[in-house]
Amino acid sequence: MSYSVGQVAGFAGVTVRTLHHYDDIGLLAPSERSRAGHRRYNDADLDRLQQILFYRELGFPLDEVAALLDDPDVDPRAHLRRQHELLTARIEKLEKMAAAVEHAMEARSMGINLTPEEKFEVFGDFDPDQYEEEVQERWGNTDAYRQSKAKTASYTKEDWQRIKDEVDELTRRFVALMEAGEPAESEAAMDAAEAHRQGIARNHYDCGYEMHTCMGEMFVSDERYTRNIDAAKPGLAAYMRDAILANAVRHTS
Repeated sequence: MSYSVGQVAGFAGVTVRTLHHYDDIGLLAPSERSRAGHRRYNDADLDRLQQILFYRELGFPLDEVAALLDDPDVDPRAHLRRQHELLTARIEKLEKMAAAVEHAMEARSMGINLTPEEKFEVFGDFDPDQYEEEVQERWGNTDAYRQSKAKTASYTKEDWQRIKDEVDELTRRFVALMEAGEPAESEAAMDAAEAHRQGIARNHYDCGYEMHTCMGEMFVSDERYTRNIDAAKPGLAAYMRDAILANAVRHTS
């Protein structure tokens, strides 16, 4: 079985011109030619193209890709293992970046009108404006961002202290439930999760159950959230996440 250059371009999501270029530089020469001289690619050619595209996605220049693939001492399976490791590392990095931006979105809802001295007085060494540029770039056009900005625009130091006190009280409530052996799916834990959601809606922005669930996942996916929450009690972040999910199911199923 062999395939035309147009078919291969369609399979791989590249242009015919790209395949011509790969042939011209010796990176991917088709194994066959039709009687009319047209390029024909077999399955081995497609495997090599897949390897090329993996390396290109990882940012390798074409000459380096050629050197890697043409090394006679490298087993083709080694390429797949290497690419899997590199892609996995990239995915982890992107997930951390996404979590950082989500964390920044939540952080942006704090301390907008506070002076630096007041921020440190209320929030300690946490700077709620640290990721302002990233937040505006990703979330600036969202309803949640606009609502939060509008609501918090007039907040005073006393307002932020009240909100912090509410959060601290809710944290103690969750810790007490954990220490009492209440499952995260219990009514009491779900009620605490609902109080958490309502506090966000009351003080920052409309927080539906889907958004609240995403926030709960962030508690365990973002190590900074996990570290801060678990400072009250190890495992608290996961417990809150599970209670938030259970509460969402309770209200949406």
